[in-house]
Amino acid sequence: MTPIADILSQADRVEDGFRTTVPADWMQGRTAYGGLTTALALHAAQRSEADLPPLRSAQVAFVGPLAGAVAITAQRLRRGRNATYIDTEVRSEAGLGLRATFLFMAPLPSAVTHDAMSRAERHPPEPDAKTYIGPDEFFTGNFEFHDVKVPGAAEWLRWARLRGRDGLDPAVELLAIADGLPPAAFKLFDKQVPLSSLTWHVNLLTTDLSTQDGWWLLQAATDRAVDGFSSQRMRIWNAAGAPVVDAMQSVAIFA
Repeated sequence: MTPIADILSQADRVEDGFRTTVPADWMQGRTAYGGLTTALALHAAQRSEADLPPLRSAQVAFVGPLAGAVAITAQRLRRGRNATYIDTEVRSEAGLGLRATFLFMAPLPSAVTHDAMSRAERHPPEPDAKTYIGPDEFFTGNFEFHDVKVPGAAEWLRWARLRGRDGLDPAVELLAIADGLPPAAFKLFDKQVPLSSLTWHVNLLTTDLSTQDGWWLLQAATDRAVDGFSSQRMRIWNAAGAPVVDAMQSVAIFA
């Protein structure tokens, strides 16, 4: 297990970002786990501007494979009175692997309060509950999981937490864990098939990114997978059942 804080502490600062190395235990096949590279990109964005408001949204494109030594750069697109947009790139020897645009925005006074998001009627695992950790040579070895049974044919519902989460910014920790589920379309097959995330749009529903004992409830579900392309909905709740993330991801299916 390699804590993300260690990856960041060993990074070399450069003028517009930093350089670091993706450890082997954060890989998923020939590329790094997308939640990790997104978290690294967010860290670069946070360091690129002083006094940023809270993170509210991220638009991520998984352009190509990333492995080994990587360079993460960030540049401001616009800083207005209320919102700041920062564009980031993660590159390796193979070229551009990830591009992400982050939106930072403080809460504003509003005459409207509307919340139709459902709370999770689930409780985090008890201290003696059966959990599992992935293999050492795969990125899931950095997580602890507890599955929840769901009736959906193409849906995952799983409690997850980072094993090494000390010293992380809450938003960096949350994005690192937010992509921790397999694509929901994987459940449509009875054998191992290659799937690859393409794009990811993440909205943070609150500026309070706290939970109990590191546990987050992750959901991914797809209603349509046609022509090798799946669009899936993703949500995250904290341990108290409050909705924290609403997201959508596109996934390529090579089968």
